[in-house]
Amino acid sequence: MSGAIPTVRGYPPFPYVAFGDDAILARQSLFASKVTSHGSRLPQRWIFAIMGFLAVLNAYTMRICLSITITEMTIPIDHNYTDSSCPDEIESEANNTTVDTTDRYDWDERTQGLILSSFYWGYVITHLPGGMLAERFGGKYSLGLGMLSTAIFTLLTPVVVKWGEATGLVVLRILMGLGEGTTFPALNAMLAQWTPPEERSVIGSLVFAGAQLGTVFANLLSGLILHDYSWPAVFYVFGGIGVLWFVTWVLICYNNPDEHPFISEKEVKFLHDRMNEHTHKKPPSVPWRHMLRSLPVWALIAAQIGHDWGFFTLVTDLPKYMSSVLKYPIKSNGLVSALPYLVMWFSSIGASWLADWMITRGVMSRTNVRKLGTTIASIGPGVFIIGASYASCDRTLVVAMFTIGMALMGTFYPGMKVNGLDLSPNYSGTLMALVNGIGAFTGIFTPYIVGEVASEQTMMQWRTVFWIVLGVFILTNIIFVLYASGEVQYWNDPDFVIRDREERRRKKEEEKAESGEKS
Repeated sequence: MSGAIPTVRGYPPFPYVAFGDDAILARQSLFASKVTSHGSRLPQRWIFAIMGFLAVLNAYTMRICLSITITEMTIPIDHNYTDSSCPDEIESEANNTTVDTTDRYDWDERTQGLILSSFYWGYVITHLPGGMLAERFGGKYSLGLGMLSTAIFTLLTPVVVKWGEATGLVVLRILMGLGEGTTFPALNAMLAQWTPPEERSVIGSLVFAGAQLGTVFANLLSGLILHDYSWPAVFYVFGGIGVLWFVTWVLICYNNPDEHPFISEKEVKFLHDRMNEHTHKKPPSVPWRHMLRSLPVWALIAAQIGHDWGFFTLVTDLPKYMSSVLKYPIKSNGLVSALPYLVMWFSSIGASWLADWMITRGVMSRTNVRKLGTTIASIGPGVFIIGASYASCDRTLVVAMFTIGMALMGTFYPGMKVNGLDLSPNYSGTLMALVNGIGAFTGIFTPYIVGEVASEQTMMQWRTVFWIVLGVFILTNIIFVLYASGEVQYWNDPDFVIRDREERRRKKEEEKAESGEKS
């Protein structure tokens, strides 16, 4: 290729990626020259936000698609009990037809619970390493390579199930969890570099709200695919989309504004002016002693446990509830299972704009905004899912109750979800890894608890499951309201961390000298 590649802002040319060729470099050169001459129309922090949103969306589609697909992978369980909650009269014609057991597996409820929870066994392991690597080297490849591995394992799912059945699927899901465990810590580390305080609720909530639309997309598209094709097609579709996302991410996203070759000088100056006080490119190593003694951190962990307990219970098992209790056929199951999360997404975006407006206008302090959002998102969903369990077989009312409950859960995102960025922009990746990693343990427990408590999938058993969810919501929210904070913590300051370590080292040397004199 002749001629030099144009540069922007004095940066080196766009990096040559491993899978590139001269044609790719030529397109990058053309793009760079256009940016140089005309300027960037969309701020690069919003391009990052959109790609981060798509990262979470893809992560959740690959994680969640099994929840509805497993209803078509398994032989329906013929329970020897009478449950008058949903009589046979409301079952659709599709449900009354003989089920073809070809390519289906005889897995009981406990085995299915084990399979669904196994993802989180690997997921919790890579949180902390992922966050620390993202803080040290940047989140671009910590996130990207983790997502790529998850996409590849998703594509391999049909082959592994055919070869190893339940055991093979458990092992594969653990490996998927290992790859996806870096997602939130890496994104949080990058958000700390790209989001000014006054846009933190909106951009952070946009990125994290990919979880809702990912759940919507997974349930809705899985239902449509399963209606017309066999279950392996679900994994091929979502795995393929994940690979396409990775290629796009590597080409257009960067760790921070200073590394980005196409960002405008105006945006770099804006981000630097708004973030230089609390965000540093190379802060000292994590001050674990102070972080683990911080009450706001433990309050955030408690809120994360509550959120994940309710969210994972519904994300993982709501399709089974719709199928086993309300007798929805697979196509309708995908639609009604997706609807609550679609409404939750709209709610989270609207609540985020309102939260930032309240903070910037001084209507309410950042701390109280975080507490209010978390309280609404805890009590509201808990109450409405209990109401849904008492609505018996009124399908419309049950779906409406779940939808309203999940809409209220949307305020978690401008509440506790972005609170880690408030507490410590410098160590946000590690903090997210700690908080989200501990919360993710609920993903291990909740499918197992549902498998044990609702082993026969009756209305009464599910009602018990939902009462447990409400109890966890209330307890964890009380802890958050009492001890949470929306202010930057003292241990985020690099100068404090350096002084503290020097003082501790000096004290140790003095104590060592004194003990030497005495001896």
